[in-house]
Amino acid sequence: MTDGAHLDIGEDGLIRLQKLLAQSGIASRRKCEELMLEGAVEVDGEVVTRLGTKVDPRVAVVRVKGKRLPPVSANVYLVLNKPRGVVSTMSDPEGRPTLSDFVEDRPERLFHVGRLDTDTDGLILLTNDGDFAQKMAHPSYETSKTYVAEVDGLFTKATLALLKDGVTLEDGPVTVSSAKVLSKHGAGPKERSIVELVIHEGRNRIVRRLLDQLGHPVRRLTRTQIGPVKLGNLKQGTLRELTTDEVGTLLDAAGL
Repeated sequence: MTDGAHLDIGEDGLIRLQKLLAQSGIASRRKCEELMLEGAVEVDGEVVTRLGTKVDPRVAVVRVKGKRLPPVSANVYLVLNKPRGVVSTMSDPEGRPTLSDFVEDRPERLFHVGRLDTDTDGLILLTNDGDFAQKMAHPSYETSKTYVAEVDGLFTKATLALLKDGVTLEDGPVTVSSAKVLSKHGAGPKERSIVELVIHEGRNRIVRRLLDQLGHPVRRLTRTQIGPVKLGNLKQGTLRELTTDEVGTLLDAAGL
């Protein structure tokens, strides 16, 4: 996220709205003015069409065609493709690899948003925004999480139906938003299936326990998406900053 250093903010802490939009990369200044005149820009829930309107970019809730423009702050929001074997903490008394190994060159004090099992790879969020990290990790914040699992055995339509109907584990029922089989391969004891699941909760080892109960132990598990944030082509062990749209969507969902 931007800390505002590149923005043309006045001594009063305010900036013209079309300037803020243009300097935030929404579009050219002229196009931003057109968007305002079309009624496509809102500030704090009110449509703003008057060119030259000034806003405080640190606190104003600005939307363009409904999409949130994150406030100017020193906060950073990162996604890491965590390799297997890395502990989802910033330090480990046992000396195992941790998330901090991948952000040693960053000046911010970063928090991880939720956890990812040590033997699971894939998407994990990191930020220096403590409020955001806390809200996102809270059980009441049920953003969708997508996992791809390689499991033992051939997944059938009947198993998919069981998943979608809901499965009860020892700590309560689990609802799966969607499930599909991506591929099947092998024969006999080497039969394997690759399945994709979307769930909205983060109980401990929930996906592994769920698939194990259905008779399909997990051989490998990858988290590929949280809310609007996708792993895409991000290589293992590397980071990227979230896009403006991704941050805006997550801040909205977290009520920030």
